[in-house]
Amino acid sequence: MDRRELAAFLRSRRERITPADVGLPAGPRRRTPGLRREEVATLAYISTEYYTRLEQARAPRPSREVLAGITRALRLSDAERDHLHHLAGEPPGPAPGPSREVRQSILDLLNRLPQTAAFVTSAAYEVIAWNDLAAALMEDFSAVPRRERNLVRRVFLGSRPLAQRLYGVSNADSFARTAARRLRATAARYPDDPEVAALVAELLAGSAEFVQLWASHDVSAEHTLVKAFQHPVVGPITLNCDVLEIPDRDQQMVLYTAAPGSPSEEALRLLAVIGTQRMDVTL
Repeated sequence: MDRRELAAFLRSRRERITPADVGLPAGPRRRTPGLRREEVATLAYISTEYYTRLEQARAPRPSREVLAGITRALRLSDAERDHLHHLAGEPPGPAPGPSREVRQSILDLLNRLPQTAAFVTSAAYEVIAWNDLAAALMEDFSAVPRRERNLVRRVFLGSRPLAQRLYGVSNADSFARTAARRLRATAARYPDDPEVAALVAELLAGSAEFVQLWASHDVSAEHTLVKAFQHPVVGPITLNCDVLEIPDRDQQMVLYTAAPGSPSEEALRLLAVIGTQRMDVTL
């Protein structure tokens, strides 16, 4: 265990993250660059005293569970996670939870699709990247907390009409079945991830529909090829839906496109001009 290098690495990663990145309020008197130590400790489910000692190079070797918590709290990339483990003298194992890091090439691709509403979801159905047209069509994801960007939480625990309007759930029942099946498979791949476990527990406690679907133990997802939106500004839009797998990150890119020459194509063109400035959705 290289305590000094570990301490320096933790400080550098903590200071680069803003409170907004993890769904925390910035507050008017924040002077610490990035997150505070106690905030990292809370997000990692460890004591503030122990995390402070890690950054001061005074702590004993952290366990794999502690390292997994710190990885999630600091939003480390796969390479950074492995580096953290090596510094702690603990060889890295499989990824502890769904990756939220989107490859730069994927981010570039999103921005190179001006006539396509495109976004990326994690294995837990969290929207983690999107282009401008997706924000105009669905919702300005940057304006809502990270927790509210989870599609499966919205469809089971939110208002169905709202979920349909925001996320293009033309067949809410079909989307719910697919979401429950994919989430069961995700929970099996990441059995030790507390966020996935907490999401499943929340859905089981709050949705009788999810309880019924979860009890079926189905894992084969259905595929919806057409999505219908009722947009508050441009009206109804019917779009083709294609889903591309990003296997190395266990993520999906969702692409919404309109048939050439259709009224929906004209609506998408209008949305590309309007952007999110005239969105009047009330959450």
